[in-house]
Amino acid sequence: MRRGRPDLALERAAGCIVCGIDEAGRGPLAGPVFAAAVVLPDPLPAALAGIDDSKALAAARRESLHAAILALARVGVGRAEVEEIGRLNILGASLLAMTRAYAALGLAADLALIDGNRAPRLDCPVRCVVGGDRRSLSVAAASIVAKVRRDAEMRSLAALFPDYGWERNAGYPTAEHRAALRRLGATPHHRRGFAPVDLALAATAR
Repeated sequence: MRRGRPDLALERAAGCIVCGIDEAGRGPLAGPVFAAAVVLPDPLPAALAGIDDSKALAAARRESLHAAILALARVGVGRAEVEEIGRLNILGASLLAMTRAYAALGLAADLALIDGNRAPRLDCPVRCVVGGDRRSLSVAAASIVAKVRRDAEMRSLAALFPDYGWERNAGYPTAEHRAALRRLGATPHHRRGFAPVDLALAATAR
């Protein structure tokens, strides 16, 4: 059973300007990884009262909250491309996307709350919070923004490569996606170094 919803306790305890940072897209076989940095207003406007871990929200609810977050909070978005994922590995690329998201925030935070246990290099103090998207509203808001932006990117890529179901699976290794990968091979947007992609590339080379 999951614990209660995220709140502003960590932000208020810090007593300073706090941004929450989270990423989306570490597990897919295709597409970039996205990250977002968010500074929420306190007190929280009613329109933001439904913020939660993006994974706990229906897609339509994520979309409406994403619009509200953009309107009422300070937001920065960053991404790391497939080539960077191949060069740095997915963890390194995720941290790079977080660094870019913080830079795009255009605001010097006094503290960054990072979802997880690995911190990017930022120009401010950093605190890693395991399960941060379930504890901190700022991190949860970042998870929503990163997820919505990445899903939109994958829908755009699906229009160019319509046979992989990316508009439905966002590049994750669903049965549909794996079957298409075996049948059609890898696209330029597939992540080299991920086993199913490398197997498809090897099969194509034979």
